[in-house]
Amino acid sequence: METELKRVFRGKKVLITGHTGFKGSWLTLLLSHFGAQVSGISLPPPTLPSHFELAGIKTLVSSHHTLDIRNETALRELVLKLQPEFIFHLAAQPLVLRSYENPLETFAVNVQGTAHVLEAARQISSLQGVLVITTDKVYENDERGHPFLESDPLGASDPYSTSKAMTELLTKSYHASFFKSRNVGVATARAGNVIGGGDFAANRLVPDCIRALLAGRPIPLRNPWMQRPWMHVLDPLFGYLMLGAKLIEDPINFSTAFNFGPKDPTALTCQAIANKLICLHGSGSVNELSLPQAPKEKSTLQLNSEKAKAHLGFTPRHSIDSALEDTLTWYSVMPKKLEESTMLKASMRSIDRYLSMVEDKKLCMEVLR
Repeated sequence: METELKRVFRGKKVLITGHTGFKGSWLTLLLSHFGAQVSGISLPPPTLPSHFELAGIKTLVSSHHTLDIRNETALRELVLKLQPEFIFHLAAQPLVLRSYENPLETFAVNVQGTAHVLEAARQISSLQGVLVITTDKVYENDERGHPFLESDPLGASDPYSTSKAMTELLTKSYHASFFKSRNVGVATARAGNVIGGGDFAANRLVPDCIRALLAGRPIPLRNPWMQRPWMHVLDPLFGYLMLGAKLIEDPINFSTAFNFGPKDPTALTCQAIANKLICLHGSGSVNELSLPQAPKEKSTLQLNSEKAKAHLGFTPRHSIDSALEDTLTWYSVMPKKLEESTMLKASMRSIDRYLSMVEDKKLCMEVLR
């Protein structure tokens, strides 16, 4: 896998939107590792601290640009100047709770912003492909607990999930209307809940757990029985890269949607994740929060990734146990020395460990599912 990705992306001019975010910063690091010439367009890092700043990701890109993708004119002019050969579009308003607080912002960024990116992309004659990142929440979820297939109906209720379902339709339309005739690959990627070092977002389970454990406080748990397809951030990112490579080499057959879910098809509860982290840390407790006025979220969600396995050779390497262990190890470095070189090395260790993994690590198995 590593050799193939280096072959495809080495020297290629790649644009990442949202490169200062959690997933975007890790993707930037990976593409830099594989020899790509990476440019980034994004707002400033969404959190302080951030993986982007702690690991010095800015030093790895060919050009770094602070720009709001809602600014269509400025975005088009910049993309024309950069002349990317491939685009990974990750820039988004990614939080369900925030979408309830500001739905207009969510639709403007996620839907209109994606239209701006695709409109700018179709002006690039040298473009070979575009991968638009959406979410596992795009499906019409009846909460029966069956793993969703890419062929299942799209549909949503909260503003964030709805905006991403709309993004799926928008991307499909742009491919059929403008890119297919040029033999330019355009696809969407739907991943589960990602975890890993460098995520500092508020109201997100694993960062909340890590903050509490390292500070010696009880973990604040809002939805203990909510089930999600948790996976280490590197698993879907390698899936994105594998799909990107296929879009470049075979755009006709790979311009479609792909799920990227965890190795374990059984979604774990928030309670189980918190218990596993407490076990790995060696101590800790949980404080279940009662939030009767909290916005409604779906209680269960699972993905079927057989399509990605069959057509891309995608198989997640991390079990949930090894993913949580790697995540906790990354954060445990932080109190010792907050230098870019230290956190960059911590991130590269995660990548090296991932590339060398041959079997799951089973840790702290006695947990509440």
